[in-house]
Amino acid sequence: ECIRYSMSQSLTASRSLAHPQTLAENHVFGEIVRSTFTPPWWAKNRHIQTIWPRFFQRRLNVHWQKERLILPDGDFVNLAWSGERKDIEQSKGLVVIFHGLEGSNKSHYANDMTANLVTQGYVVVLMHFRGCGGEHNSLPRAYHSGETQDAWYLLNWLAELYPGVPKVAMGFSLGANMLLKLLGERPKQTILRGGIAISPPFKLAECSLSINQGMSRMYQSYLLKSMVNNLVDKMRTIDYSDHLEIDDVKARKIKTFKEFDDHVTAPLHGFDSADDYYEKCSAINFLPTIATPTLIIHAKDDPFMNESVLPKTTNLASVVRLELSDRGGHVGFMQGTPWQPIIWLHERVNQYFQEILRV
Repeated sequence: ECIRYSMSQSLTASRSLAHPQTLAENHVFGEIVRSTFTPPWWAKNRHIQTIWPRFFQRRLNVHWQKERLILPDGDFVNLAWSGERKDIEQSKGLVVIFHGLEGSNKSHYANDMTANLVTQGYVVVLMHFRGCGGEHNSLPRAYHSGETQDAWYLLNWLAELYPGVPKVAMGFSLGANMLLKLLGERPKQTILRGGIAISPPFKLAECSLSINQGMSRMYQSYLLKSMVNNLVDKMRTIDYSDHLEIDDVKARKIKTFKEFDDHVTAPLHGFDSADDYYEKCSAINFLPTIATPTLIIHAKDDPFMNESVLPKTTNLASVVRLELSDRGGHVGFMQGTPWQPIIWLHERVNQYFQEILRV
């Protein structure tokens, strides 16, 4: 189904302003606190935490309904819905999910979190960033860690469509950075009652360096291969000569995120360079101005980055809470046994959303 929707960029429709006093009294915000997550004996290694849920854990069953949302510039994003949308007014609320780099509704974290939330009585909608989810978007531009306009358009669209339904959002990795930036850019927003950011990169420049070292390079190689393949495939149908100074041959020679961002991300999206992009889009710069109750879940051993990216308490707004664990990997946080693993994140997310929505 194709929906065309026009909306003023200044629209701030909502009907559910989030206030700090809606938070549980026993939870301290504006602070960095020790997470309750503890890894099992067999999954204390950060790479096991990161890789096991992706490649070895059985996916939970989710029924998805697809929808296309036309954007103001004529491009589109694909949405994936799950839950009883026809009865959304009777649900616990609407959860908006933003996936990570090269992710989709099929990504292990998004799929299984959705299954968990639907079981809890929520309706879920995941927004695929432009060009993600197996279908190229129609314009040369794509997506990046700081692209908040599409997400903001979606949130306003949802507010118009379901004005009486309480809404919360969560982002994973790149999507977490984007969500934190959006909330920091728009401290007066009244659409979302709360947000959760899981494994955000915080400082993009530091992350680009960290993931290019040691075993972490295997993640860079895996993701970069997908990024380059998608770009080259898209070049077959869209003329990039006015946008990029590389062709498909040069694109395949890109070996690091920094090179990709210098030659592709920056010129496509109006940045002077990768460094300019990193400086303007790193979530850490937007944490102080967030006015929406926000929970950040992060592990010190995240292999996509290092501890130098972590914010200090002084970086956090009074409604932001960072729960930090020594271990957990990147979007991992796995407990249980090898034959019956459990994602600790599910329980923590359920608890937080229940507190925010008082359900």
